[in-house]
Amino acid sequence: MKVIFLQDVKGKGKKGEVKEVSVGYAQNFLLKNKLAVEATAANMSQLDGQKKRAEKDAAAELQAAKDLKAKIDEITVEMKAKSGEGGRLFGSITTKQIADALEKTKKLKVDRRKMELPDAIRSLGYTNVPIKLHPEVTATLKVHVTEE
Repeated sequence: MKVIFLQDVKGKGKKGEVKEVSVGYAQNFLLKNKLAVEATAANMSQLDGQKKRAEKDAAAELQAAKDLKAKIDEITVEMKAKSGEGGRLFGSITTKQIADALEKTKKLKVDRRKMELPDAIRSLGYTNVPIKLHPEVTATLKVHVTEE
């Protein structure tokens, strides 16, 4: 019996896949637990519609990430911090502080976890902070740390 999986089933198939399984397994386990539906013409066309909608959503998400990248690449965030000799900061500037400053000054909300800063900023001057907006899109935010 051909079925369309509605959820991932370990060892059998992933969500959205169409596979041939035994009739007993399909009727007694997959269909009963709503893990799959029978692969009728109506269900197949519904699956195609869902796949097309998912592709359209993914393309829109990619375009939105590219638009946000264009905005972020032009921005320089100014931050003030206390510093000692040689331009070393007392403390550090974290991704949370950068995200908060970006939201306050430029009204752009970026998740701090998407910022790929290996260590916090500990010195004065300019620092480029890569931000992974999408698996295919990475923006670079310039952060300028000045003495308070």
